[in-house]
Amino acid sequence: MRDAMDEKQTVGRFAPSPSGYLHLGNLLAMLLAWLDCRAQNGKLIFRLEDLDPARSKREYIEALAGDLRWLGLDWDEGWPDPAYAQSARTERYEAAFQLLRERGLCYPCWCSRAERLAAASAPAPGEEQFDPGCRCARLSEAERETLWAGARRPAWKLRAPDREICLTDGHYGPIRQNPAREGGDFVIRRSDGVFAYQLAVSVDDMEMGVTRVVRGRDLLDSAPRQSWLIQSLGGTAPSYCHTPLITDGSGKLSKRLGSLSTQVLRRETRPEALLGRLAFLSGLRDREEPTAARELLADFDWKKVKTEDIRI
Repeated sequence: MRDAMDEKQTVGRFAPSPSGYLHLGNLLAMLLAWLDCRAQNGKLIFRLEDLDPARSKREYIEALAGDLRWLGLDWDEGWPDPAYAQSARTERYEAAFQLLRERGLCYPCWCSRAERLAAASAPAPGEEQFDPGCRCARLSEAERETLWAGARRPAWKLRAPDREICLTDGHYGPIRQNPAREGGDFVIRRSDGVFAYQLAVSVDDMEMGVTRVVRGRDLLDSAPRQSWLIQSLGGTAPSYCHTPLITDGSGKLSKRLGSLSTQVLRRETRPEALLGRLAFLSGLRDREEPTAARELLADFDWKKVKTEDIRI
């Protein structure tokens, strides 16, 4: 999907999940991703993370694309090209999954969903992530054969590396993590056959030539794992730059918070006013006043962006 002549070009991406309407926190992350990429004269990809068919809806896809256009946040390739939707890339995830199996890096897990959730934290709603100390990694061959013969289908987990992975986040600085000891093995394919977030996003970023990932701070802990996974698949990991979250005091915003969804905000304000609010909340501007995205680009600097979460 990427020409050889683009090898040195910065390639960023929007990667929203069409499981609900965008909210103020989503918009801040997307604004900063757009500013970061455009400030480097980069190429921006719009990719849909629609892995879960039960949660992804066409109305949300149309709405989030319309919201970005309304704000003046354009992109260079991707949606509505179906090749940039995760739901159309199952064969690519299957190939990566089989490669990991051949290398002995993953194993089947028969733990119940409740057991996995009890030991997991989620990078996205409904997505199990980490499972430290899974007993399925230590099953004997006879025990596995018995479980394979049963009715329950297993999920598949990736064996987290027991070594320190170091990288430097473009906004939060050095990150050091031993995935095996800080989280443990994580699901890459659910028991219903749906490929999980960690695998899909890593394959997508690798194959689409993404060199720069800008996203919310809630995914900061995923960066070392995804960097390692991409390298394990033979790719070059992107650089990462995480953004502060907007919270309501009880935690990060959710797409279920209708009062802060763009569908409500668009009825109550103009795009320039909303961008001005986001610029002020994030630290890009020292006062709140209407502005256009292109105007923010002129003096964009990550040093202005807050590192602490933003409470509204």
